Order: sequence, then C-alpha cells, then structure tokens
Amino acid sequence: MAETKKTIVRLGGSTLARFIQLVQRTSKRTYEPEDLLERLADVHPCVVACWHGQFMMVAGFRPENVKVAAMVAKHGDAELIGEAMRALDVELIRGAGAGTRRRDRGGASALRASLNALADDYSLVMTADIPPGPARVAGGGIIAIGRMSGRPIVPVAVASKHFASFDTWSRLTFNLPYSRLAFVAGDPIKVPADADADVLESKRLELETSLNAATIRAYELAGGDINRATPLEVLAAASPPAPGPVLNIYRAGTSLLRPAVPMLLNIRGRQGKEDAPRRGERLGFAGRPRPEGDVVWVHAASVGEMNAVMPLIERILSDNPRVQVLLTTGTTTSAEVAARRLPERAIHQYVPLDVPQYVARFLDHWKPTIAIFTESDIWPNLVLGTANRDIPLVLVNARMSPRSISRWRRFARVGRPLFSRFAAILTQNELIERAIKRLGAPHVITAGNLKIDSPPPHVDASMEAALRASIGQRPVFLAASTHPGEDTIIAAAHSLMRADIEGLLTIIVPRHPERGTNLAASLGGLGLKTQLRSRSADVLPETEIYIADTIGELGTFYAISDVALVGGSLVKHGGQNPIEAIRLDACVLTGPYTHNFKDAYRSLIRDGGAVEVRSSDDIARHVTRLHTDRQAAAAMRSSAQRSLDSMKGALDKTLGAIQPFLEKQRV
Repeated sequence: MAETKKTIVRLGGSTLARFIQLVQRTSKRTYEPEDLLERLADVHPCVVACWHGQFMMVAGFRPENVKVAAMVAKHGDAELIGEAMRALDVELIRGAGAGTRRRDRGGASALRASLNALADDYSLVMTADIPPGPARVAGGGIIAIGRMSGRPIVPVAVASKHFASFDTWSRLTFNLPYSRLAFVAGDPIKVPADADADVLESKRLELETSLNAATIRAYELAGGDINRATPLEVLAAASPPAPGPVLNIYRAGTSLLRPAVPMLLNIRGRQGKEDAPRRGERLGFAGRPRPEGDVVWVHAASVGEMNAVMPLIERILSDNPRVQVLLTTGTTTSAEVAARRLPERAIHQYVPLDVPQYVARFLDHWKPTIAIFTESDIWPNLVLGTANRDIPLVLVNARMSPRSISRWRRFARVGRPLFSRFAAILTQNELIERAIKRLGAPHVITAGNLKIDSPPPHVDASMEAALRASIGQRPVFLAASTHPGEDTIIAAAHSLMRADIEGLLTIIVPRHPERGTNLAASLGGLGLKTQLRSRSADVLPETEIYIADTIGELGTFYAISDVALVGGSLVKHGGQNPIEAIRLDACVLTGPYTHNFKDAYRSLIRDGGAVEVRSSDDIARHVTRLHTDRQAAAAMRSSAQRSLDSMKGALDKTLGAIQPFLEKQRV
C-alpha cells in the first residue's frame, strides 16, 4: 500500500511538472524588469520570496545554469509538490522555515539546510507567508535566512491571464496554458548581519509590501483578475469587534483611578507640565462655549504633530467657510504655539485625560461633526467614546515604528477594536498601511507625510537680527532637539572642530528645555564656555556652547545656522523632523536612528540632501567640510530641497479623503 502511494505521488508530481512546463511553453511571457532573469543571475545565490499560492510557478523558472533549491513544507500534502520540484530539477529542502514552526515541522533543520544550500551556490525559493496563515503576511523566518546568509532577498510574483483559483487560506492558483504569463520582481532586500529587532521588523514589512506591489503589477501585466487570486480581507470587511477583556479592564481601571487624577495634575503642574488655570480642560470641562455650526475636532499630541496638521486645519477652514475647528493637544508647549499660530475660526483646548467620564463630558459639550486624530496618539477611551456616538473617526499622517508595529501585532485583540472604528486612516507609507490593515481597519491608504507639505517653522525677524548682531561673522553649528546622551557627543565634536573652524559657535537646543541648567553645568565641567539663553539672550564673544533652553524658537535658530544636526538620532529615540531645517536652508546631519522619519531620511540620504553620522569624529569631519567647502554645502542644500519637493502631495490626498465626511455630515 505504501509503495502504491509513493508511485501515485511520483506520477502525480511528474504530471504536475510537465503541466508547469506546458504553461511556460505555451504562454506569452512578460518580465518586469525586462532583464529580470539577468538580474537574478547577477545576485545569485539569492533568496527568492513569493506568496504561498504562487509557489510552484515561481520555483519552475530560473536563469540558465543556475542551481535552485526550494523549501517545501514537511507534511503529507506537500509530497506531490515535492515530486514536481524534483522533476523540474529543483533541490528540495523540507521544513516549515527558519524556526518559525513547531519542532516537529523541521524548522531548525530547514534553516540549516537553507544556509548550506546558499553557501553551496544554490538560489533558494521559499514562500514568505507561512501555512496556515495569515495570508500575504511575511514571516520572520525568511528574514532570518537573509540575515544569517548575507544573501539578498528578491520578491517575485507571477500571474497569468487565465488561471484556476481555490478557496484555500492562501488562495492557491493554477496558471493555465495558452495564456499570458507575467513575472515581476522587486528590488533585492539586504538584511544587515547586525540587524536588531527593529531593523528585522522593518525588513519584514519591506518584503511584505514589495511582494504585494509585485503581485498587483503582475496581474496588471498579465490581464488577470487579481480579485480571484487574493485572499479575503476578513478583518477589514467585518464589523468592528467589541472591546475585549483587556480594554474593558483598562476602561474600568481608568474610571476607578479618577479620584487620584487631581493629585496627579497637581504634581505635573509643579513640574511645569500642566497649565494650572486651564486644568479643568484636562477633566473634560470646556474652557469656552461651543461655537454654532459644524465643529471639526483635530487632535494632535504635541508641537510636532500640531505643526504637521496646521496646514490641514487652514485648508479645512478655507474650503469650508461654515466650519469651526477645535484643536486639542496635551502639552503646555503646544498650547503656547497654538495661541500664536491658530487662524480665525479655530480654537484650542487641552485634550481630556483618557478617563471615560472626562471623555463623555468633553464630547457632550463640543459635539464634534468629525474627529481627526494625528499620527499615533491612540487613546482607547477617546476612540471608543467618539465612535460610540457615531462621530466619524479619521487618523491622518499615521505612523508606527517597527517596534510599535510588532507590539500591536502581539496585542491585536486590543488593536482591532480600536483601529477598526476609524472610518479612514491615511498613512505615511505603504509599510504602515499594511500593518494597520492587519488590525482590521476597513479603509487605509498611503497619503504620504504631511510634514513634507508643511511651511517652514516660524522665524522671529527681530530675534534673528539680534542674534546675528551678537554672533557677528562666527560660523554656527546647530544641534537641534537633542536628547540625553547626545549632548556629550556634540560637545566632543565641538572640541575637535574648534581648531579647524575659527570662532565656531555651537548652539544646542534640547528637546526638553528644562534640561538646560543641568546641561550647562555638565558641559561646563568639560572645560567648555557655556551660556544659557534663558539667562542672557545675546551671545557673548567668549561663549562656545550656547544652550537654547527656551520654547518655540527653533525655526529662528535654523535660520541662522549653516549646518544642523537633527537630534534624537544619535540615540535610539528614532530621530526628529529634518524637514524644518531643510526648509530654512540648513545643511542636515543625522545619526543612524531615524525610524520616526524613515522615508524622508531614506530619500534625503539617497539624493545627497542629508548625511548620516555616528560619532563625534563623523560630526566634526562633515561640519568642517561643509563650512570650508561652500560649493559642497550649496549642492547639499539644493539636493535636499529637490528631494523634499519630490515627496510632496500628502496634504491634497488627506483633504481628498476627509472632505466626503464633511459633506456627508452637512447633507
């Protein structure tokens, strides 16, 4: 009986292999890029990644004289596929992939065999998504193989005009003969050997996004119906799930802790983190009457998010003359900036603390027509309370770090009831779009980064004139929005530079101004002459390090600086916004940790509009070069402006997504 089964499997596998060859011989083939096979040969040996339902056809094509191995799952259903691969002269590796499955599925042995195959000059074909799903979600195993082998991962999709599809978890497809066949490959993805968890997650998402894009393009080229070959987006189509136990416990807990809130606010007030006269707003009490008509509620966590949505607020008001805007933020700094920048028909309130009773009180008073949240400030009671009143929720300029994405994936039962309640989510890039879709959001699109479309930050003309008068002809290096751990690196760079740059003034603007006094003391202890702006505005001739421990003046400091290091990037914070510096014509340096603004920095560095530095030596070398080589500095500024201009468009896309909700509410 066993021998009979083996014979049937061999015959079936041989037949399947001949069928694949028939499809390839009788179909008109298209490759994108046109030299796809040559490119695969150039990066051989490599890891060829495909989606599960396309595996057999991908494994069946290759450049001439290239050895290929394929990973086939270690279970009975895969025996037929294994025999077909052998008939196509493909070496087999059995297992579920890189330790991502149970031990009895052969993950560890598959990993070893995969690495050995790549070392023996075999290119490896494997599926990025792992049975039994979820489909079209890349696993970590293929990324681990890329990291450990040092070989590039190439996303490849195949599609045909005529095909049969099966209602499996991966939407298995069989390409049919006498058709049109399209092979599409994305750019090779290199995984650094020293990649940490954040980088690994970023590469996984990059692969996932590239494979999905290649799949869409392949069906376009082939003229096939991609909907028939795409697994159902169950989460997106389903009604929002009810809050689970964790969210219910959170809601009950925040309600029970309500008596302690006044004490907490008092403590924060003494620290300068709360606005005492307006403390009631944090409890949901309105600081002013509700205006007549429609109120568009825009929530931004702090200054950076508020600056990003300010052009959006202005456009909403100009395009909708009868609308009022309510802007909420959570910090005293943002309130001060809002007081200066908000246009007519826009008012500011502090966002209520995330306590159900405070949220209800806030919503009862303001009755917003639509709620627009910014970036990643997702508070459960705010979201659920707003959605329960049938107020449309929109998340704009949505961003997630790789770490946040990983965290949301682990706690999907918390994330799905929240993200599924947003009527629309506009993300900064496709990686974030895909991650949020997996959390059940029904309508997610990539719009780009609103900060790219933002105008330059405010420059105080009188302050600029006074600073330039006191600085004179001294060259200026700015370290903007610095975080603890960065300032000593900057001070060391200053010490290295002052011998080569006569009269150099280094200005440090700490992200949190309250650090200024301690920072001045610590840098003074290193033998550097420091000065606090809060104590003396004019720069003294003997000052080496000028510490701007003030609020709302960063734009002016960018305007007077030749070169600026944008902080939060020399430590694992994720970087601050480089766009403001570029808009004010400063040459930008950044540390290696830039995941908060990944897309912008990737484009800027690629185009020569920004330079990555990792040490005080790096900083000193590049600052000295840019100060002494004016041509190089001018070229860098021009490249940066062109790079930013190429990334514009997020504001128009975001407005286009929001406007239907405003019009619907008026009907």
